[in-house]
Formats: sequence, C-alpha cells, structure tokens
Amino acid sequence: LWMGILRPVSRRQFDVSLITCYCLLLLSSVRLRIEAAAPATGRHTQIELASEIEMCAALMALRPVAKVVQGQKQMEGAGVQICRTVGTYALRNLDPYLMLDELKLPSRQAFAGFPDHPHRGFETCSIMLEGKMEHQDSMGNKGVIGPGGVQWMTAGRGVIHSEMPKVTDGILHGFQLWINLPAKDKMCKPRYQDYQAGDIPSVTPEGSNTSVRVMAGECAGVTGPIHMRNPGLLMDVRVSKGGRFEQPVPQGWNGFAYVYEGSGSLCGTKGKEEQAMVLGEGDHIVAEASAGSDFKFLLIAGQPIKEPVVQHGPFVMNSQEEIMQAFRDYQTGRLVNPADNPWASE
Repeated sequence: LWMGILRPVSRRQFDVSLITCYCLLLLSSVRLRIEAAAPATGRHTQIELASEIEMCAALMALRPVAKVVQGQKQMEGAGVQICRTVGTYALRNLDPYLMLDELKLPSRQAFAGFPDHPHRGFETCSIMLEGKMEHQDSMGNKGVIGPGGVQWMTAGRGVIHSEMPKVTDGILHGFQLWINLPAKDKMCKPRYQDYQAGDIPSVTPEGSNTSVRVMAGECAGVTGPIHMRNPGLLMDVRVSKGGRFEQPVPQGWNGFAYVYEGSGSLCGTKGKEEQAMVLGEGDHIVAEASAGSDFKFLLIAGQPIKEPVVQHGPFVMNSQEEIMQAFRDYQTGRLVNPADNPWASE
C-alpha cells in the first residue's frame, strides 16, 4: 500500500489513499484494544471505542465526484442559446432530475424567450441571478421573477405557459431545472411557488468563508422555503477565494453540483464553469475555492424515484400510452383544467 502511495498520483488520489491508510490503522488499533480489554471492558471504554469507529466511518463517507459533464450549447424556445448538462447524451438524466439549462446572454439576444408550451408529469424550477423573467399561463396567471428570485412550478396534470424576458438591457442569467414526479403525483393539481430574492434565506456557515442561499433543504440550521413533493435540497453556494464549505448530502440520494462561476474543487476533483459534477456514494461534500478565484455552484440533490421514465419533449410519464394520452389531451384542449388554482396548495 505504501509503495502505491509513493508512485506519482494526483492530489485527490493521495488524499483518498492517506485517509484509507489512517482508517485501516485506526480500525486495527480499535480491534487490538477491544481484544485486550474484552475481559474487563467498562462502559466508558466501550463508548470511546464506538466514537472512534464512528469517526472512521465519517471519514470514509465523503462523496467523491463520479463524473464530470461538460455543458453543451444549443438553441431552445424561440431561438435562445442555453448551456445544458443534465439531459444530454453524456447524462440523460439523474433520477429524479431530468434536465438542467443555464441561460447567460445579453438580454437583447434572449428577447424571443420561450413562448407558449405545455408540460405534464414533472416539475420545473426557474432560478434568476440577473435580469427578470415573466411567467404567464393559458389561464391568465402570471408573475415576474427578479434577480435572486425562484419559481417552483409543479406542472402535474397539465400547464400551458410562456417564459419571457422582461428587461432589454444588461445580462439575463438564470437556470431551469426539471424534476420528475412519482407516478402517484403525475396527475396532481398544478401549483406555482414564486419567491423573490428577499424570500430566500442566506447563511454563512462558521469558518467557511462561504455564503449559501438555501432554496430548499437545510444548511447550518437554515431551511429553504420551497415545498418539494419528493425530498431534496437546492442551494446556491458561493465559496470565496481560499474558502472551504462542507454540507451533508443524505446517503442514497442522487446529486450534483453545477459550477456557474469561478473554479475550485469538489471532494478533491477540480471543477470549472459550465460543468456538472455528479456525486458518488457517501453522505457529505467538501468544496474548496481556488486561491485566486471564487467558486460558485448550484448544489442539487434528491431522493431517487426509481420508476420508469418515458419522456417526449414537454411530457414526462411512466409509459408510452400515457405520453400518447398527454398529446391527445393537448390537441383536444383538455390538458389544462380551468378549475385548477395553481397558487393554492392542495
């Protein structure tokens, strides 16, 4: 093992090897102490040994980056260029996530926006960093998301809406995330949750040199306002130069970080702008900014649904027959229920 470490390796490989060696030595020490103390071990000694075992397990639970996906530029809507990571050939989906697009253009180049289009069977989350975007549906419901604002839309059984820029100067910078719904919720009543910048709590974990906008989930005792049907977390993490940020990400959840500005490392793997860094198994992450650059990323994780995914454009269901029914409903004007009030919770 030591000869392996002496070979030229990357910083991440060295860190993993060092932690592995430490844990092996610690476990060997604990085993010897247990064997030596077995005849007359007191409760106090047992607690100490259990604490050391827990510490070793925690060291081994850092979630490595399993895959780095470079964003791909493409046109969407009425001719607006976006950068897509989740939802490409490199990462078709990451249960429960179906797509992530970043929009970053001068506003005048995005004026055509995203005219009327339908959705059924999933949820969307629109996040604005700069500029303003207006959402309006076929029933006349509308709202504007300003800089720092977020809209979480549960399409459920059916929504027809548009998303159009509301500014002509400056930069339009934001994201749209698509989140699958389990079969039991695919035909639920649509719901909109609009939050402006002031509605999103921000926290600076002690000693991290990091600011975190908590949209959903919990960070350092602060909980985000978005109500999710499927358990998950959504955070805008901004690690300042030389800073270090740690965050629990539950074992068994799928997750990734999307880097939108600067550079740094996530769990020992370097990342840069327009990259999605997919997390492997474990229960927490560690992000570090480069010495000369901030490191800003969206941290996204959720409990997998583990159901069949059949997607055709704006419809995401569990079977091909359900997709065909969605098209029939759209073509015959039955996709949207006029009695639905999307601003009210069920």
